[in-house]
Amino acid sequence: MSHTIREKTKLLARVRRIKGQVEAIECALEDEAGCDRVMHMIAGVRGALTGLMGEVLEDHVRQHLVVAGSAPSNAEAAEELIDVIRTYLK
Repeated sequence: MSHTIREKTKLLARVRRIKGQVEAIECALEDEAGCDRVMHMIAGVRGALTGLMGEVLEDHVRQHLVVAGSAPSNAEAAEELIDVIRTYLK
C-alpha cells in the first residue's frame, strides 16, 4: 500500500488514538468499571476503527480502481462506490 505513505502521519495518529482508547478499556476493566462505561468505550473504538477502515478503503479505490485520465464514468463509479462504503460503515 505505497499510497498510504502520503497519509502516513495522519493514519499513524489515528492508530495511536485508537491504541489509547483500547488501553483505556483495559484500565476500565482492571478497575472493574461498570458495564455501561465499558460498552461505551468499546463502541468508541469500533467507530474509530470503522473510520480508519473507511479512509483506507477510500484511498484504495481512488488509487487503484480509478486510473488517472480514465473515462469520467470510471471516476463517477468510484465516487458511487465510496459513497456506498461510507454508508455501510456508519
